[in-house]
Amino acid sequence: MTNKKRILSGMRPTGPLHLGNLHGALSNWIDIQDTYDCFYFIADWHALTSDYEDPSTISDHTKNMMLDWLSAGLSPEKSTLFIQSYIKEHAELFLILSMITPVPWLERNPTYKDQIIQLDNKDLSTYGFLGYPVLQAADIIMYKANGVPVGVDQVPHVEITREIARRFNYLYGNVFPEPDAVLTQTPKILGFDRRKMSKSYNNAIYLSDTRDDISSKVSMMITDPDRARKNDPGNPEICNVFSFHQMYSTEDTSKDINDQCRKALIGCVECKKIMAENLIKFLEPIREKREYYASQPEIVDEIIAAGNEKAKAVASQTMAEVRQAIKLNY
Repeated sequence: MTNKKRILSGMRPTGPLHLGNLHGALSNWIDIQDTYDCFYFIADWHALTSDYEDPSTISDHTKNMMLDWLSAGLSPEKSTLFIQSYIKEHAELFLILSMITPVPWLERNPTYKDQIIQLDNKDLSTYGFLGYPVLQAADIIMYKANGVPVGVDQVPHVEITREIARRFNYLYGNVFPEPDAVLTQTPKILGFDRRKMSKSYNNAIYLSDTRDDISSKVSMMITDPDRARKNDPGNPEICNVFSFHQMYSTEDTSKDINDQCRKALIGCVECKKIMAENLIKFLEPIREKREYYASQPEIVDEIIAAGNEKAKAVASQTMAEVRQAIKLNY
């Protein structure tokens, strides 16, 4: 029995993980494994909220996400790694919570409004999409999580979970703790077109990319737009390639690139090649571990099964308490 506070978080399997996912969430998950009792799940039911018309890729994305997690450093010895849809109790708690959640709470959700605009190529006028915060609340309070690691823009997600837990406790008795938002630093990683790195923008560098993939994508990165020729002095502060140097090159290399760019002593092509090599070097250990796990699918299956079993045990106990609280414990 651990005395650590419990953390829970999940990711939707909508495609391969990229550098933005790594620095925006995954690195933090890895860092806190020794500090918290961590439950991390692949939210395949949540993927259906936007991809319900063609769910055929969700299974493959789920398997590849687990490979990315393990290769990046999530440890089954330190954290419980599981798949949402394997734990049917999530659906039962979602149903019960949906009975007590006022519709205006869902309609005021800022993410709901944003996604409707951003994903205008998809029909999101479904009950499942409107109600996904209720499923999200079920995911979190099922494990009586004390905290949810989020960036500041995701705090409203946690707040509606707190409201739903509070309402359940008011109606039926004190079953669930109200989880806190555990604020994390989430650097904004731009894609090679200077927009936010995203699968939907097709501008991402993936953890599973090959050396050639990375070199090709880096070669397309937009640099200082005012630097038209090699002998034009550049401004690294507005150059996306330099922001990558600051993450993946040594401090000395970054300093040299900064000085040489401002004096037009280095061209953008050479600058990109140096950064690409350092990014490839950074991702090499991840790629090697991924190749290992990909070649040993039985090990990955065992990790998933063990995580599912542990999550199932906790969820079963929670639902026994819930049924008793609402007087449905026949």
